[in-house]
Amino acid sequence: MRENKHGVHVIGPDGSILTTASLPPTNLKRWVARRKAEVIAAVKGGLLTMPEACRRYAISSEEFLEWERHYESNGLEGLRASARPLRGDGTMH
Repeated sequence: MRENKHGVHVIGPDGSILTTASLPPTNLKRWVARRKAEVIAAVKGGLLTMPEACRRYAISSEEFLEWERHYESNGLEGLRASARPLRGDGTMH
């Protein structure tokens, strides 16, 4: 987490600056891979805690951890809705 004249921020998955104001809206109905990755980056960078992110976006901790596992294993592609689930060894089917 860094602070500059624009306030506290982290670097997003595409290299852009993320602040609490630029995070995905809280009323999302459809999650795309980029938005999931932004929430993961916000948590990893300390902009939000995992419980804060889960409350803010009405997701379970299990769902967040699943996003995180898929992102760490396969990047944005792993977060796409059409991506297949991970096998026990952490690779995509």
